[in-house]
Amino acid sequence: MEPLDALATASSTFTSVLELAGPDQLGAATPCDDWDVRGLLTHVHIGCLMTDSLLDGASQEEATALWGQEFGDDIADLCRASVADQLTRMRAVDDWDLVVHHVVGDVPASQLIQFRTGDLTLHAWDLATAIGADVDIPDDLARQIYESLLPMAPIIGEVGIFGAGPSGTVAEDAPITLRLLDFTGRRP
Repeated sequence: MEPLDALATASSTFTSVLELAGPDQLGAATPCDDWDVRGLLTHVHIGCLMTDSLLDGASQEEATALWGQEFGDDIADLCRASVADQLTRMRAVDDWDLVVHHVVGDVPASQLIQFRTGDLTLHAWDLATAIGADVDIPDDLARQIYESLLPMAPIIGEVGIFGAGPSGTVAEDAPITLRLLDFTGRRP
């Protein structure tokens, strides 16, 4: 799957779950420590805004200044719009070697799109779990994200963004989505 196709699929996967979330569910707990649905949507929204600003030349300090903002009850609408805007902005990238100043350090735009694809996909599952909905993560998307994260296997449970990491109980021949979720600290 081409990176832009993967991001488009991740975007539609996320927004399809977002469409199922009601305003009365903003306070529902998510599988992400310390985030309710509002917090998760805020994280995704700011991540999209940060991506757009990084691609437009923002410094790391300018991009991280977005964190900590809070949004009202229209966070779902803001999130929906920023996910769409991010995809549009990514489609306009003409140099995938362009270095952006991400929070993890300087990375090429080709890695930034992988970050965003994974973030939207995993948080689609988190959101679905929080609101009691189902989500269909396509196998080719799950495989691409899983394979991009495999180099982190020795430390994934220690970096602080993937929970405890793999449980060690999911078989290597389990469905790819289950392996991805477990690898990233999610327990379906």
